Amino acid sequence: MQSPFILYSDGEGNIFEDTSLYVTGRSGWDALPVPEDEWIELPEGGNLYELPGRRGIGIDVKTGEMRLCEKGWAVAAFIPPAHTGLYVAAYETAPDAPTLPLFCYTAAGWLDDKFYVPAVRIEQDIRQECAGYDDVSIADGAAHLLENYPHNRLVQHLMNNCCNTYHCPAARNLSLGRWECPVPSSPACNANCIGCISFQPQDETIVSTQDRLTFKPTAEEIVEFTVPHLETAPYPIISFGQGCEGEPLLMWETIRDSIIEIRKHTPKGSININTNGSKPDAVKALCEAGLNSIRVSTNSAREKIYTPYYRPNNYKFEDLFESLKIVRSFGGWTSINYFVFPGMTDSVEEYEALRKLIKETDLCMIQWRNFNIDPDWYLGKIGVADTGECMGIKQMMELLREEFPDLKFGYFNPSMERMKGDYERDFAH
Repeated sequence: MQSPFILYSDGEGNIFEDTSLYVTGRSGWDALPVPEDEWIELPEGGNLYELPGRRGIGIDVKTGEMRLCEKGWAVAAFIPPAHTGLYVAAYETAPDAPTLPLFCYTAAGWLDDKFYVPAVRIEQDIRQECAGYDDVSIADGAAHLLENYPHNRLVQHLMNNCCNTYHCPAARNLSLGRWECPVPSSPACNANCIGCISFQPQDETIVSTQDRLTFKPTAEEIVEFTVPHLETAPYPIISFGQGCEGEPLLMWETIRDSIIEIRKHTPKGSININTNGSKPDAVKALCEAGLNSIRVSTNSAREKIYTPYYRPNNYKFEDLFESLKIVRSFGGWTSINYFVFPGMTDSVEEYEALRKLIKETDLCMIQWRNFNIDPDWYLGKIGVADTGECMGIKQMMELLREEFPDLKFGYFNPSMERMKGDYERDFAH
């Protein structure tokens, strides 16, 4: 396979290829040639974006020199869940260019009548495949839940906001009665993440993509719809901590009471929490109540990169490690929700820090998540001018697989069947 050609947009929603330039990828601040074996066809459910105020950087087909594509604005791809991007789109940003909204910006090119992206499929689970969502069935399922739980504020929020307004894949799966059930539980947060999708300061140049939960659910509201889901759904999971809320550990007492009550009614399925891991004592209490798994979000295994992004209130970076260790001490499943930024994530320094985290916490899984953020804005906000020596995301993954053969790679929280059985084979279908 040869390198794909660069794409550009005319500013009116039309995208073209420029066959005088091969597309490049971005790592940190640098534009680089992408190895030909790292390109895959843009997966179904992927989208292309115009990047206003930005000119794509390509490699001249004849001279081999890098130059800008002056024909239009740069183009990037959104790649769907279960896939991890290996390079960001490479471009030069004009001084007056607007800040990009909170999406991922993977490099994209065109070859033989197909769009290509540098990415890997990191997860075989099909729970968020576009082909698995039927709009009529989702509308019927949502209406059924709203009718069956007319006084449950959480069901109303999940169906009216998450499912019907934001088209959240997890909420849509709940409407279809399958797999992972989202359970938002906290309107407040103890971090001030610069890339928060549910809360941005009014003076910021970006806006949050969705509104945050506005109330504190009761344990009764949580138990009412989660028990039937655990009882009847295939590969059932309930997950506290969602993108439309704050930090669930701030509501740990309610979550603890919910777990105790849920387990009085059913032993089925997995109970998971997606969290920043900021309150180890609360995590311990939840494990004692019956929590099965935890996913701790982080942009880095290094405090100096973590802190300027998360801007934590009243917790320390070390608390993340402690929370992971506690869940393992109870025999639970631990994941990190690892925001992948090519040129940062795969730096030698980050790789060494990640190895330390894996060893110290006996980590079960890395969820290699695409980082939804404007790359220039992010690096500027956390004050990184030089990302250091990098090895490539794919190379880093291979080295980790070699050193930690029991460490699982993926994109989603695994069901109990996967945790206890054949992780690679048992996935939603």
